[in-house]
Amino acid sequence: MTRILIVDDEANIREVVREYCEMNGYETEEAADGEEAIALLKQMHFDVVVLDVMMPRMDGFTACREIRREFDVPVIMLSARQEEYDKLYGFDLGVEDYVVKPFSPKELMARIRVVLERRRSHDRKVIRYRGLEIDSLGRTVRVDGQKAPLTPKEIDLLLFLSAHPNIALSRKQLLEEVWNYDYFGDDRTVDTHIKMLRHNLGEYRDCIVTVRGMGYKFETR
Repeated sequence: MTRILIVDDEANIREVVREYCEMNGYETEEAADGEEAIALLKQMHFDVVVLDVMMPRMDGFTACREIRREFDVPVIMLSARQEEYDKLYGFDLGVEDYVVKPFSPKELMARIRVVLERRRSHDRKVIRYRGLEIDSLGRTVRVDGQKAPLTPKEIDLLLFLSAHPNIALSRKQLLEEVWNYDYFGDDRTVDTHIKMLRHNLGEYRDCIVTVRGMGYKFETR
């Protein structure tokens, strides 16, 4: 059974999301702030976290940062803040999607389904490149046998790059395929994640090649 964690300090919003989740066959748990959410994540498995930004005690951005450090669970962020900076900051933290309030519960359910399908769509495939091992189903990356400390979004980015070896991919393509949101002219999100991904790949960072004026590719030649 798919389980969704709904995190929002407004009880009426939690109730609406819970009702729609249950109508779609999902189990739910609720938390009123980031601290409660992290405590629940330590107790049980969740398939998706729906996380509000503006909350007391621990806000959504802080909670997302903590979640990324400890758990491999996709996060969909809810926020009344619709400035591009806030969205980019959320994606830089590793959120899967960003939904602006007020929102349509049906649209939120559709976005949850997309996230779940994306997580489940990978066939078991292990890509090996020198001492680098990428397991798409297990969503793990090993560098010389040691598990690399990648965030879920860094893993998504590496999976997409490595699934298209030796093919130059534009920043716009990467944003659309890995982040799944409209692109309005700021490619810093991709560049930031590439920088961190290269750092975590150590001596194999050179497998991610910069294509000047375009984007990046996973080079195996």
